[in-house]
Formats: sequence, C-alpha cells, structure tokens
Amino acid sequence: MPIVADIDVMLAKRKMPVGMLAERVGITPANLAVLKNGRAKAVRFTTLAALCEVLKCQPGDLLRWEPGNPEDGVPPAGNNAEPLARGRHSSTELVPDPADPSDRRWLAEFQRSPSP
Repeated sequence: MPIVADIDVMLAKRKMPVGMLAERVGITPANLAVLKNGRAKAVRFTTLAALCEVLKCQPGDLLRWEPGNPEDGVPPAGNNAEPLARGRHSSTELVPDPADPSDRRWLAEFQRSPSP
C-alpha cells in the first residue's frame, strides 16, 4: 500500500509502550495494531489528531507516501496515472466522525446538497 504508517518509529522515539499509547489515544490495542501494521483502510482525523497530540508530533511524522507496488494492485503515480473519477468513493477515504461537531456540520450540509 502506498501509505505507510511509522507509528512504531514515533513510539520508539518517545519510549512509549503500545498499550499506553492506545489508552491515551482512546482506541483499543487491536485497532492501534491495525493502524501500525498498515492494514487500516481509513483513519479518522480525530484519531490522527489524538495520536499526534499524545506523541507530540505532526501527521507527516506518522504517515508517509511511497510509490505503488504493482503487486498491491495500486499503480504508481506519474504521467500515465489515471485520475480518480469524481463522485466515486473508495474504502480508503476518510470517514466522517459523527461524534465530532465539525464532521456533523459537514455531514448535515452534504446530506442537504442535491445529488448530481
């Protein structure tokens, strides 16, 4: 997958155990393992913000982009890369968090807007 999570690197720099990070962020150790091991399809901004707050870092310290691997079925970006079709949704998109007031406002506005 082209997005790589470097959570382990930040944990090592901060000398923090995985369980402590999960507890402070407010997610289960199993969900943190999914993020750490690159198996997550999406991550909420609220979760990313909590990780950054606890680890005292920036999102770019936790996530980085690497060119696609043909074995992963993800084409590398470049001149021949096809643009994403507008209006399509994939499982890797960010998911609005209904508990987050700013996400609730966006979701309400999105639901009011007419369909194309």
